[in-house]
Amino acid sequence: MRTRTVLVVLATLACLTAVAAPAVAGPVTGSAGIGDPYFPLAGNGGYDVRHYHVAVRYDPATNALQGVTRITLVPTDDLSRFDLDLVGLTVDSVSVASAPATFVRRLRQELVITPAHVLRADHAVDVVVAYHGIPNRFRVPGTFIRTGVVPTDDGAIIWGEPQVAAAWYPVNDHPRDKASYRIDLTVPAGLQAVSNGTLASHSTRGGWTTWRWIERAPMASYLALGAIGHFDLRFRTTPSGLRVIDAVDPGIGNRADFALQQEIRIVRFLAQHFGPYPFDALGGVVDDASMGAALENQTRPIYDPGFFRPGGGTPVVVHELAHQWFGDSVSVDLWQYTWLNEGFATYAEWLWSGARGRGTAEQIAANLCSIPSSDPFWSLRIGAPGKSHIFDDPVYERGALTLEALRRRVGSQDFFDILRSWAAAQAGRTGSTAQFQAVAQLLSGSDLAAFFQRWLFTSGRPDHCSAPGASPAAAVPFVPNATHG
Repeated sequence: MRTRTVLVVLATLACLTAVAAPAVAGPVTGSAGIGDPYFPLAGNGGYDVRHYHVAVRYDPATNALQGVTRITLVPTDDLSRFDLDLVGLTVDSVSVASAPATFVRRLRQELVITPAHVLRADHAVDVVVAYHGIPNRFRVPGTFIRTGVVPTDDGAIIWGEPQVAAAWYPVNDHPRDKASYRIDLTVPAGLQAVSNGTLASHSTRGGWTTWRWIERAPMASYLALGAIGHFDLRFRTTPSGLRVIDAVDPGIGNRADFALQQEIRIVRFLAQHFGPYPFDALGGVVDDASMGAALENQTRPIYDPGFFRPGGGTPVVVHELAHQWFGDSVSVDLWQYTWLNEGFATYAEWLWSGARGRGTAEQIAANLCSIPSSDPFWSLRIGAPGKSHIFDDPVYERGALTLEALRRRVGSQDFFDILRSWAAAQAGRTGSTAQFQAVAQLLSGSDLAAFFQRWLFTSGRPDHCSAPGASPAAAVPFVPNATHG
């Protein structure tokens, strides 16, 4: 797309998000939440994290974890106190700017830190937290979602959404504060430890192997990956030089091979619709563990082996790789906007289905529109579903329906220009429904307020959702449930 278009979109979005800085008379205390109404304690206020160096030693024999995490953050105000998120683990020490700091634990997940001296606004500082314990899964407040560190028969896998990072390292646990990462996973020699980005090194000493992974692009905390166990590591490089690393548990045989071998082809296909792939690494993890889920961990999604069979399983890979654009590179600014992740990834499956000669996006949409208007499927307002429904099926399917309806409303040329512009303008950032609507209106030249109100914020089947063109062959290729990303 043209550079000028991206610049215009950026300027428009900046106007939507600009807020005058409040006058501050003296040092403040950082808030215990970042401002998400669905999850009031998620994340924290008063600072912006630039980088995490997470160093964790994990022993599968005892499930014991020892960690030291160094956080480089920049206060947004003069700070006398601030919070990090950490669940369950015991904190041994905290230092701020190389000086010991005092700390207390509050409200299940708040690590409240008081530095020896006031932290000055806009001046970067390092915070180092040493900790240990037996990490566990935990329930996300107000939901039935359980996330965390899950032991497997030969290691552990760390996964979950919307919160999980606080189960294994101190963090500002919300997508609004993205950062770069270095993740060092130390495990018993003979095991592999897989994370995000590129593999920088691995070395063995004293019966333990440290695997160092680097993710340079900004990453939301829930996307940080830890997968420990016996894995067959497979290395490839694309013609453009993109490094591909897949980690497959030998216990599942070759049933995931076909789908994983399509990764490069899928990324090439998605790039034609969404713009260039946003990261410098690619891959996936398939562990022989019953997660019942797949998740879009940045650069390296994880998959339950149940998604795969010989010669099949491609749709779930399309879904999670589409998230690399929508969900990972462009993350939600608040969790009520989950349709911007899941609707987009589901729509990518529809595009792939049509390109493979199965049901087209138009046919799949028509089949969904044939669901009777009295069906509960139409009752959820997917633009504001409520925190216990952010991963319900309609968020995925009606989200994709909204995009197909938008394509029909503005035309295919403007529609794909909107998607590419959204991905480019918000790369490495977060986004909201209002911002996406602004981009769609700007590039289509249409007033879409009534359209988005009807499709996202109104219960019932939209009047313009009709079933012409439906085809029995146009089955939805992959329908995630509440545990899929």
